[in-house]
Amino acid sequence: LCCQCGVPIPPNPANMCVGCLRAQVDITEGIPKQGTVHFCKQCERYLQPPGTWIQCALESRELLALCLKKIKASLSKVRLIDAGFIWTEPHSKRIKLKLTVQKEVINGAVLQQVFVVEYVVQSQMCEDCHRIEAKDFWKAVVQVRQKTVHKKTFYYLEQLILKHRLHQNTLRIKEIHDGLDFYYSSKQHAQKMVDFLQCTVPSRSKSSQRLISHDIHSNVYNYKSTFSVEIVPICKDNVVCLSPKLAQSLGNMSQICVCIRVTSTIHLIDPRTLQIAEIDGNTYWRHPFNSLFHPKQLEEFIIMDINRVHEKKKGAGAGARSNKHTLAEAWVRKTSELDTDHQYFCCTHLGHILNPGDLVLGFDLANCNLNDEFANKMNPQHIPDVVLIKKSYDRSKRQRRRNWKLKELERDREASDTDDERQYQDFLEDLEEDETIRKNVNIYRNADIPVESDTDDDGAPRVSLAEMLEDLHISQDATGGEGAEMLT
Repeated sequence: LCCQCGVPIPPNPANMCVGCLRAQVDITEGIPKQGTVHFCKQCERYLQPPGTWIQCALESRELLALCLKKIKASLSKVRLIDAGFIWTEPHSKRIKLKLTVQKEVINGAVLQQVFVVEYVVQSQMCEDCHRIEAKDFWKAVVQVRQKTVHKKTFYYLEQLILKHRLHQNTLRIKEIHDGLDFYYSSKQHAQKMVDFLQCTVPSRSKSSQRLISHDIHSNVYNYKSTFSVEIVPICKDNVVCLSPKLAQSLGNMSQICVCIRVTSTIHLIDPRTLQIAEIDGNTYWRHPFNSLFHPKQLEEFIIMDINRVHEKKKGAGAGARSNKHTLAEAWVRKTSELDTDHQYFCCTHLGHILNPGDLVLGFDLANCNLNDEFANKMNPQHIPDVVLIKKSYDRSKRQRRRNWKLKELERDREASDTDDERQYQDFLEDLEEDETIRKNVNIYRNADIPVESDTDDDGAPRVSLAEMLEDLHISQDATGGEGAEMLT
């Protein structure tokens, strides 16, 4: 019989029934039944004392561990059997835990008890969000510069940064006339960005730091770091003149070359032999060269006659040749000089896409003043009259037909002009024409523009549907706004 109430029970060391034992002993005594959890609304992270902020989903194992750590000292006297969440409204600012504990009580009897601990979620802004809100509070800045008229390289960099999600740690991105500034809350994030840029584009960097404050008692220094990254001033479709020493080291290439692509290296092609070469950043800074023309100086030519050259003897020590291009000899005439009989002869690497009557963009070297130290020392017989760059298509038709789009970084812009829009269209056309660059960029399908039939196709390169990603749009709330239809 129970020594308290006289109810018959199986024998146990305490000689009491469960009800009387619970009335006599409370094993949860000393364990707090209420607590607080600090939550940052901006970045949706929880504070793990003393100063760590961690990302936790509601009713996740991480959040459960965070809540149990707050009462860990009190749980040392009991044995934790089970812990779980009790459902609460997501907006109630309450988290409830259901805990099951065991403890040995009178004469070795083990008592098990279930109880609820309630946590109040209090809002508190974390240090990182404080810095973001302050706008100008930054610890490191990466200044990316390129001494060119065209912004093609920065449009390409923007897409790479978006693809690899490197913009997530930036406090602010500021666009200025010859580059971009990335502001960071820590030097490590800035260093990571510099390392990424050096792997992505041929560049060189240098760093400096400025002392802001110094605590003499704790020997803590507060610095602001600045990283300067200079990208090589060469873009796609530039005509360059190499130094004789560099041209010889690249397999006796012609000094006058065309830049067909800029990735982590500068890709050059010799339009007279189809010989290709890659120049990395270190080689460029040892043997620097400049672009002979700006993209605005491109002139339009019409192909009068073209002959493809199938076999061309390799010179001594010549390097690799391009398999994607076809060597051709062409007679061209400027569209501005159609009323005259003046024609130009040139060798071109675009023999695979050019036919008589096609329009093509190129640079006229015969009637220009070349202001370049290497070009001025060259034998005039080795300088071609015309260098053809790319086939010309109807731009307005290409824009109408373009059923894809790119995402953009949120940044503080200077006043944009029509020239910026023209350069952006140039970049989009480069993406359509170059599959290699396209692989490094996330291209999204634009559902607003219907897919046209190919009946009026003028042969302009296009992005295939297989290369496009579906753009994901997440609504603000799963239930929709007030009066919205229920989602099934």
